[in-house]
Amino acid sequence: MAEYRYISYETIDDGTIARIALDRPRYRNAQNRGLLVELDDAFGRAERDDTVRVVILSGNGPSFSAGHDLGTEDMVAERGPGPDQHPTFTCNGATGGKVESRYRQEYHYFYDNTRRWRNLRKITIAQVHGKVLSAALMLTWCCDLIVAAENTEFADVVGTRLGMCGVEYFGHPWEFGPRKAKELLLTGDSIGADEAHRLGMVSKVFADAQLADKTLEFARRIAQLPTMTALTIKDSVNQSVDAMGFTTALDASFSIHQLNHAHWTVESGGASVVGTPALGLSEKLVTAPIRPLSRSEA
Repeated sequence: MAEYRYISYETIDDGTIARIALDRPRYRNAQNRGLLVELDDAFGRAERDDTVRVVILSGNGPSFSAGHDLGTEDMVAERGPGPDQHPTFTCNGATGGKVESRYRQEYHYFYDNTRRWRNLRKITIAQVHGKVLSAALMLTWCCDLIVAAENTEFADVVGTRLGMCGVEYFGHPWEFGPRKAKELLLTGDSIGADEAHRLGMVSKVFADAQLADKTLEFARRIAQLPTMTALTIKDSVNQSVDAMGFTTALDASFSIHQLNHAHWTVESGGASVVGTPALGLSEKLVTAPIRPLSRSEA
């Protein structure tokens, strides 16, 4: 892709650092199909460029990302037939039945792409701020390192708002720990940057106004390493986690996620692939604001 519509791409420091930014600020960088396909292209572009040593992934506007796009004009246009339909909605299972198409499309464009970015042949840094919600966690977790602004809030609200068991790339138990993952998914509550740092999910917490500059400074430190050294460190850690069962657990959780979609498809008579108040979800939970997780409040 010569030009991007939903992201931006630049290289700095004589090309040693690539910076990719989600660029749908009006919609809090909600992830429509066009954005995800462009992001895959940009990651591949950085991977192919032998000058690039570190890739920074950030988001323009007030938040890193609000998660999957559930209804903007762009998303509606790219999904349905017509001149604005995205070509990925005509292949990779898109023309199958309700359950099969969802299974195959989410595999290609929500799950397998995230696993591919996790194993990118470069060191990646997620630079996050504001809201990091649900599918935004996937973009964050697939990066090697995460740095956050002090104002950052992390949450997965698909359980309370959509009746789903979490997002497609189910890193929750590995990133939050098992019990904290259950609590956050069952309540839809959020944790801040400091708590995420305490859990080991976030590497650095920077003042909001200094986030971009400090992230670049951090990236420059890492870019000083020989590329082979950086890559073997990354592979050693990733393969150790894989040996502990990480990728097997991701595969299993993705299948459970699709079972969850199939459940709501059946319950709704094919009208919805997620839960709704009409199907038994609590209207109060669906519309409730996200609460910061509290140690002492129920």
